[in-house]
Amino acid sequence: MTPELSAVAAGPKLRVAINTGNRALVQLQDGVLGGVSPALARRLAAALGLEMEVVIYEGAGKVFQDAGKDVWDVAFLAVDALRAKAVSFTRPYHTIEATYAVRAGGGIMDVEAVDRAGVTVLTSTGSAYDMHLTANLKNAALERSGTPPDSFAEFRDGRGDVVAGVRASLERFFKDDPAVQILPGVLTKVEQAMVLPGAQNPLIGALDAFVAEAIADGFVARETA
Repeated sequence: MTPELSAVAAGPKLRVAINTGNRALVQLQDGVLGGVSPALARRLAAALGLEMEVVIYEGAGKVFQDAGKDVWDVAFLAVDALRAKAVSFTRPYHTIEATYAVRAGGGIMDVEAVDRAGVTVLTSTGSAYDMHLTANLKNAALERSGTPPDSFAEFRDGRGDVVAGVRASLERFFKDDPAVQILPGVLTKVEQAMVLPGAQNPLIGALDAFVAEAIADGFVARETA
């Protein structure tokens, strides 16, 4: 561990923002956090010799909103140029897929068929796929709602024609729901990184080296298997 890395924690504990809305990276079962993001957080806390304090969020947008509020020391977010104006990213440690859930029998069978007039797309506010849709959707109407679980629940209850989300999160939420179909195509691929508050944070190089080591020694691969 480098001396620079030890400065990542602002206090006696390592405060880590964990987004439970991203099921590809985080799984919460019986009060226990699993998945690659919590695993990396625990590894970092151990390297620093600090107790980890978990700050739970249900959506990436809210994690980002708190970046300048001294609420967390380290977070996990999708790499994005707009977010880089307020936070600093390590190299990606994982890439996940976002796609759509649609109403079964509604006539939309693939991702490419969504962007057409008369279709309403529901998305989670401030998510990586929200930003992708904002930049790329041309014909369909885009509506936003809270966290991923919020948007999924509203879609289930009748809002919108399709809802965007991380594939693993969609599959978990709509499991065994015969009224909903998860499209097989890919809306966008999202690179996930560890994050420090502030643009061009001087400590990001040390955290990036930590991520590089976790990738090189197979830790990340084991935790995402």
